[in-house]
Amino acid sequence: MSIDSLFEKLEGKDLAESLSEVSKLFPGKAVFSTAFGREGQVVLDTIFKNDLDIDVFTIDTGRLFNETYELMDRVRSRYQKSFKVYFPNAQSVEELTSAKGFSSFYQSVDNRKECCYIRKVEPLERALKGAKIWVTGLRAGQSDNRKGFEKIEWDERHGVFKFNPLLDCSFEEVERYLKENNVPVNALHKKGFTSIGCAPCTRAILEGEDSRAGRWWWEDSKKECGLHDRQVILK
Repeated sequence: MSIDSLFEKLEGKDLAESLSEVSKLFPGKAVFSTAFGREGQVVLDTIFKNDLDIDVFTIDTGRLFNETYELMDRVRSRYQKSFKVYFPNAQSVEELTSAKGFSSFYQSVDNRKECCYIRKVEPLERALKGAKIWVTGLRAGQSDNRKGFEKIEWDERHGVFKFNPLLDCSFEEVERYLKENNVPVNALHKKGFTSIGCAPCTRAILEGEDSRAGRWWWEDSKKECGLHDRQVILK
C-alpha cells in the first residue's frame, strides 16, 4: 500500500473511524505507542472503547514518575484491557550507570541522547518489529518541531507507516474529549506538568512556555528524545 492510497482511505474520517479503518487495513500489524499523556489517553480511550485490533504499548524507562505508574494501573482497571510494557536492555543500563553514573544526561546533550537511546529508542525498535503501521498521539501544537509533521508518513528507519491522527487537534479539543468521556489522566497535569517523561528530566512549565519546555529544560535543543526523528518520506 502506498502513502497516497492510505491517505485516501483515511481522509475525512474522525478519530474512531480512522482507527477502525487502520485496524482493518493492517490486522494484527497495527500498534499504538503511549506515554499516557493527555493526547495518548484520547487515542487509547478510542481504541479500548471500540475494541479495535490495535496493540497498545508503552516504554518504561525505569525513571518514570510514580503518578505515571498509578495512571497505568487506573487504565488497566478502567478498561479491563492489557497493554505491553517494554523495558530498556538491562546490560546497557548497567554499563551506562557504571561508567557515567545515574545523572550523566545533565552533563551534555550527547550524554542525554545516549541515555534516551538506551532507555527509549532501543526499546521502541523492539516494540515496532513486525508492525506495519505505528499510531501515535503526536499533536502539532506541542512544539515547533512537531509543526512540520504530517498525519501520514513513511518511517524509513523502522519500515512502518506512521499515523498521527491528532496532529491537527488543538489542546482545547483534547481537553474537551477527556472531560466529556471521563478519561483518566495523569495527576501531574494539575501541577503544571504538560509533557511528562522521566522524572529527572521533566518539570512543570512556566506561564507562556510551550508544552515541551519542561522536558530537558537545561538544554537549548529541539526537545525530542529520538523516538520521533524525521527519517521519513512525507505524504
